[in-house]
Amino acid sequence: MSVNSLDAGNQARIAELGRRVLAGGAVRRAEALWLFNLETRADFWELLSWANRLREHFKGNKVHLCSIVNVKAGGCPEDCRFCTQSAFAQAESPRYALVGREAVLAAAEEEANGVSALGLVAAWGGLEEGPVLDALCRRLEELKRSGKARPDASLGMIKSRKVAERLRQAGLECYNHNLETSRRFFPQVCTSHSYEERLQTIGYLRQVGVKICSGGILGLGETAEDRCDLAFALKELGVDIVPLNFLNPIPGTALAGRPLLPPREALKAIACFRFILPRQEITVAGGRAVTLRDLQGLVFVAGASALLVGNYLTTLNRPVAQDLQMLADLGLEPACERPG
Repeated sequence: MSVNSLDAGNQARIAELGRRVLAGGAVRRAEALWLFNLETRADFWELLSWANRLREHFKGNKVHLCSIVNVKAGGCPEDCRFCTQSAFAQAESPRYALVGREAVLAAAEEEANGVSALGLVAAWGGLEEGPVLDALCRRLEELKRSGKARPDASLGMIKSRKVAERLRQAGLECYNHNLETSRRFFPQVCTSHSYEERLQTIGYLRQVGVKICSGGILGLGETAEDRCDLAFALKELGVDIVPLNFLNPIPGTALAGRPLLPPREALKAIACFRFILPRQEITVAGGRAVTLRDLQGLVFVAGASALLVGNYLTTLNRPVAQDLQMLADLGLEPACERPG
C-alpha cells in the first residue's frame, strides 16, 4: 500500500470518528489512542480540522479567558517534580505568606479586560479548618463582592467535605485540582501524596456543588497512552473544565533536563482531548508560550475553547492585550461572563 493510500485511509477514519462525535457519539479508548499516535503531516492537519469543527459545534466562537494570582508562594512540602515552589526544588522562586485583600483585588483589576475568572492559588499541601481557611474565605467573599471576576481557587488538597462547604459558601464557583497525568505515571511525578488523594479532593468539591477544573501537564515524560488515560479519567469524573499545561523545564526542578514538547505534538494532544471531551471547556494554560511559540493561535484550530492569560505562578506570560488581539485576528471573541 502506498503512503498516499495510507494517508487517505487514516483521514477517512479521522473523519468517521469526527462525524460520530458531532452526532453525539463517543470515541472508544482504542480509537482515541490511535488518534494520539498519528504521525504524518497530512493526518495531523486532518485531525486539527475535525477538532476545530467539534469546537465550533459544541463551544461556538466564544473563548473563555481566566487568570490566576499566587496568594501564598513557595515552600510547598509536596515533591511534585515539575514545580519550582516545591521545598524539594533548588529553583529560584518567590516566597511569601498569604496576601491580603488589596493584592487579590489588584490582580482582578489588572486582568479585568475580557477575563471572566480569577483563581486564587496557594503553594502548600492542602487546606484544613482554621485561621488560614477563614482568611481565604474572606478573600473569596471580597472578590465576589467586587464583581470583577468569578471567584475560583486552586488551594491544594481539601481534607474534608466541611472545608469544601466553607469555600462554596464564601463564593467559590470553580476549583482547580489537576490529576496531572495518568494513574500509572503519577508516581513518577509525585510521591508525597497519591493519585487517590487527588480524586478524594475532587469528590468533596463535587459533593457540595462546586464546578471542577481538572487536567494535567503534558511533556513530563509520559507516553501517548498516559495522555489518553488522563483524558478518559477526566471524562469519567465529569469535570467541567480541562486545563492542559505544557512542561516548562525550569532549572532547579527535578525535570529541568526534559526537552520541551514539540509544538505539533502539543497541538495534536489538544485535538485528541477535544475528540474525547467534546462538551468540556478545554483551556490551554501554563507553558504555552515556550512550547508553541508562534503557533499559539493554532490552539483554537486544535479544539481549545479557553485560555489562561496573564502571568503564571512563577513564570511570565505575554501581555493580555496580545492574546486579545490574537482572538480578534482569528474572528473569536472573549466570553465576558461575570458572576451573578
